[in-house]
Amino acid sequence: MSAQLNAPQREAIRYLDGPLLVLAGAGSGKTRVITQKIAYLIQECGFKPSNIAAITFTNKAAKEMQERVGKLLEGTSTSGLTISTFHSLGVRILREEAKALGYKPKFSIFDSTDCYGIVSDLAGSVDKGTIRKLQSVISNWKNALVSPDMAEKQAQDDTEALAARAYRNYAATLRAYQAVDFDDLIMLPVELFEKHPEICEKWQNRLRYILVDEYQDTNACQYKLLKLLSGVRAQFTAVGDDDQAIYGWRGADIENLRGLPRDYPNLKVVKLEQNYRSTVRILKAANALIANNEKLFEKKLWSDLGMGDTISVTTCKEPEHEAESVVMKLQAHKFEHRTHFRDYAILYRSNHQARIFEQYLRNQKVPYLLSGGQSFFDKSEIKDITSYLRLLANSDDDPAFIRAVTTPKRGVGGSTLEALGTYAGERHISLFAAAFEEGFAHRVASRQLEPLLEFCEFINRFEWRANKEPAGQVLPDLLAAIGYEAWLYDHEDPRPAETKWGNVQELAKWLTRKGEEDEKTLIDLAQTIALINLLDKGESDYDGVQLSTLHAAKGLEYKHVFLVGIEEGLLPHRESQDPVKLEEERRLMYVGITRAQRSLHVTHCEKRPQGKEWSACEPSRFIDEMGKEDLRFSGGAASKVEPDKASSSAKLAAMKALLSSAK
Repeated sequence: MSAQLNAPQREAIRYLDGPLLVLAGAGSGKTRVITQKIAYLIQECGFKPSNIAAITFTNKAAKEMQERVGKLLEGTSTSGLTISTFHSLGVRILREEAKALGYKPKFSIFDSTDCYGIVSDLAGSVDKGTIRKLQSVISNWKNALVSPDMAEKQAQDDTEALAARAYRNYAATLRAYQAVDFDDLIMLPVELFEKHPEICEKWQNRLRYILVDEYQDTNACQYKLLKLLSGVRAQFTAVGDDDQAIYGWRGADIENLRGLPRDYPNLKVVKLEQNYRSTVRILKAANALIANNEKLFEKKLWSDLGMGDTISVTTCKEPEHEAESVVMKLQAHKFEHRTHFRDYAILYRSNHQARIFEQYLRNQKVPYLLSGGQSFFDKSEIKDITSYLRLLANSDDDPAFIRAVTTPKRGVGGSTLEALGTYAGERHISLFAAAFEEGFAHRVASRQLEPLLEFCEFINRFEWRANKEPAGQVLPDLLAAIGYEAWLYDHEDPRPAETKWGNVQELAKWLTRKGEEDEKTLIDLAQTIALINLLDKGESDYDGVQLSTLHAAKGLEYKHVFLVGIEEGLLPHRESQDPVKLEEERRLMYVGITRAQRSLHVTHCEKRPQGKEWSACEPSRFIDEMGKEDLRFSGGAASKVEPDKASSSAKLAAMKALLSSAK
């Protein structure tokens, strides 16, 4: 183990005398420290795998960690080891302890679309902006552990009082549906542990050592969960970097880093400052920039990977020119250095900046991948099928019931559903349960009742099978029984129908494979489906330029990085001018710079279209803050110094000729 680790990494792995904070700078090998520490705990310290939990923020990070630990512990059983996201751990706790909170173990997990529908009904509004704002206010309350009662007491004005009432009704509606939303997956375990010390103790004894990745991204609720789980023993390792805290807008609280030394006076801090990713010049620029922020902990990244290329800063006339210049430079660089397209990333602050780069990449036939696009599980056809699966897992899941019974339509009309909804509301039961009640049968005509009961019995039959048979047997029969393929082709043009049916088949294949690998029934899979955001499509093997927002690029690295649109108003964002938000924007720029391994190119425009007008743009203050000596400026004022305009256009012509001959 020790051969490939530096001294601070070794110290972080071996320290077990109490709570530990590992300050891991960008590219300093934090995943290696977490995975090697898990191996060390199991192999050298006699911990059982089932007593260890490593908590990450994304499924992707959890998967990568699992694979690495598997390799390190080849030949040793890792059965029972928990490597999961905060939310997956929350689900596990809640499924096991549902009874203590008054839930059934088969409760549903609602995604933001389901919740949007509920909030929209409660607010009596169809204005998307209002509903999203309400959703985000409720989410922030939950993440800050504010109950509906507290929210009502704290309300400062009518708007907040209205939001607090909506929050109370929203919480009551979810409970009536036997459902939870994503925020509940952390908030409810905290509530559970605080109300039931004996349950808390049971989990403390089960998870005796806890490792948390990306600790700077935790919110108040996640911090509380960690404190409750680790208890007085406080056997945990938190790994984080205050310089990469970029999720304040999502409720992440950098105070959790500041609070650790206060809550744990015997906290040990180990700093990882050697960077294994970037050249000296890139790190110098990153260090110079971030030195402008107030520091929680002093640290300075260093690297022994050589000086590397100077960082290029290019002034472009306007966005078209910026996109053309970046794509040209990227192609020329690839041709000259014989690299792959996947070695390059174009990173920007906001999604809307991507469109023009996509256009130029397509024109030049350059393959690319766009991250942060629509997730597989957000596609309507996938939601249609998963609504059936959710209903099989929990017949009280009302939004799933409504979607399934109307897609494809099964002779159950709007007026029938309305009568059913009214009756279910009066009786405080689910739509599914209401359909079977005598009282409801008296309210509708038998021609309305028949197709409804037929649908419910159909679901009951499949639920019985889905609990017993392998997913691979039940799924094709379910798809055939609902006639989804024929319905798609009836409702869509042939091309979109084909694409959508292809996605449904991909979902079926993936669920079948997952059922076999994890030995899970369709019901088990249906319960976890809301937690999975993206199918693993092995995109890392695809040879394409990566287009991504800076937020989505965190944790990733690329040999050559283009940071585009680095202007005042874009980065820092025009709505982030107060000191706290400005520091977060600076950290975002820092994250962008430290994604680059070999070369870094920064571009900004002199003007951008705003409505029908053009508005002048200032280069971002962050460019100045990177220091001058490792930056090379071109375009704009810098190019006016060039005595010979002809030579630069000759260079451009030569480059174009070179590229066309390379095709």
